[in-house]
Amino acid sequence: MLKGKTAVITGAAKGIGRATAIRFAKEGCNIVLNYRSNVSDELIAEIEGYGVECMPFKADVSKLIKEAKKKFGSVDVLVNNAGITRDMLIMRMSENEFDSVISTNLKGAFNTIRFASNIMLKQRAGAIINMSSVVGLIGNAGQANYAASKAGVIGLTKATAKELAARGITCNAIAPGFIETDMTDVLKEM
Repeated sequence: MLKGKTAVITGAAKGIGRATAIRFAKEGCNIVLNYRSNVSDELIAEIEGYGVECMPFKADVSKLIKEAKKKFGSVDVLVNNAGITRDMLIMRMSENEFDSVISTNLKGAFNTIRFASNIMLKQRAGAIINMSSVVGLIGNAGQANYAASKAGVIGLTKATAKELAARGITCNAIAPGFIETDMTDVLKEM
């Protein structure tokens, strides 16, 4: 079902994004790995070991989506996984700490959806998967920015699903609980 399709995955160098990229590769998808800092040669080799192509991409999301379409001819799956935390009690949280989390986690998802949906609408098919968090549903002390961003992702997902469903595009959110990754390692230090 996914063989020969193209999956664009943000935040794919580590953690949940890395595991997602490997899983889609196992299913036969070509993978576009979007990352912030670096991506290991081992990850690229592992993905390509499943007989698919892997395109690592560190850049603006508008260029990411255009280059994915140019290289593979389609964008069939978009997984919005990129996310950051800047945990701090709300009375000590700076506006910059709030804004950076909202910008990466929510606005980043909005932008990739905006660019990918143009391609998916022309294809009359596609799947968008947004990574939210249980924190977006229940909140968490010290994570007002993160909770707000992930609650926003849920709202964005619902609106996008209603907008695009009639054209054969699905949009869903996954809201996992705590999963140990490089991003959550910072919690051990608190």
